[in-house]
Amino acid sequence: MLKRRLFSSMPLVHRGGMIVVSLSLLLVLALTLAACASPTSASVPAITPTLPKTVTPVQTTAPTTKSSLKPSGPVDAKWIEPQVDGDTVSIPVSEIENSWNTRFKLQTASGSISAMAYMLDGVIYVRANLCTPCRSQGFTLSGNTLVCDICGTRFSATTGLGVSGSCVNYPIASATYKIANNNVVMSKADLVTAYQKTLKG
Repeated sequence: MLKRRLFSSMPLVHRGGMIVVSLSLLLVLALTLAACASPTSASVPAITPTLPKTVTPVQTTAPTTKSSLKPSGPVDAKWIEPQVDGDTVSIPVSEIENSWNTRFKLQTASGSISAMAYMLDGVIYVRANLCTPCRSQGFTLSGNTLVCDICGTRFSATTGLGVSGSCVNYPIASATYKIANNNVVMSKADLVTAYQKTLKG
């Protein structure tokens, strides 16, 4: 009753002003609620899920050709000619990639020695090329083993240790190397050391 009297006692001008203000507030409130309930693309950016990009690895070696595909059976060693410059001995990586199992001779102060370089599971190994008791200078790469061409003793191609046969107590020592300019580069001194270790067993 009091509210009714107060409102009715107000001049007409004030009543109209209050109505306009009330309507304005209602309009602002309605627009605010509408904006919160359904945001536009301008106010909130749309999030589009993106799939992860597939990264293609960069090819760092020459493509495999038919000539460099690994043979299905045992691989006989192929004689190759190394490049010798003082104490540095080098052979092209491509020779090993194409033949899989190679061997080469070196002249030293105490005579000729033989070494081998072969590839197994993408890794190059360099070792003395000698089965000490039978003096063989040839090994066939058969799976992950080196098989002496004379006595048939089998050695691990990854460690050089004897696996089976009469000469298992004479492991085939390895020599260190590095890859430079597409060549396997070795020290003649390291190759001689590997040969002498193999001789001693």
